[in-house]
Amino acid sequence: MTIHAAVPDTPQAHVLAGYLETLALLERLHRLLLDLIKDEFERLGMFEINPVQALLLFNVGDAEVTAGELKSRGYYQGSNVSYNLKKLVDGGYMHHERSTVDRRSVRVSLTAEGRRVRDVVAALFRRHADGMEARGLIVRLMAEETNTTLKRLERYWTDQIRYIY
Repeated sequence: MTIHAAVPDTPQAHVLAGYLETLALLERLHRLLLDLIKDEFERLGMFEINPVQALLLFNVGDAEVTAGELKSRGYYQGSNVSYNLKKLVDGGYMHHERSTVDRRSVRVSLTAEGRRVRDVVAALFRRHADGMEARGLIVRLMAEETNTTLKRLERYWTDQIRYIY
């Protein structure tokens, strides 16, 4: 189904059309973000890590968190966090240590190699931000308004999920 096929001919149609376009853009932007990271890593000859794992390392940064916190803090958006976490630990990108208080809990943090990957992603994002600003594609106020709107959407969706249960 296309966005336009789902929009009825009603006075509220413009709201629905705008919402559906936003949904499609969010999905495409996420895929493009992963492609951008993949391309950067290929240019640098870094083939041992995938974009989802690299983004996870970037999001963790200097924090030390539990595996469960990776999702609750928004560091990881996928459904198979344990698989990617195991790959990152096995590949030497993350340390993991069982909690002395709760043996079921594992705390993770970046190794030196994980910080190197994080820095590559951070440099990529910095270059993109500088390039967009230089071309006038995005300015601080525009970014703030966009982020405010996306946070409202996030809050609405979260409330909808909580309302169900």
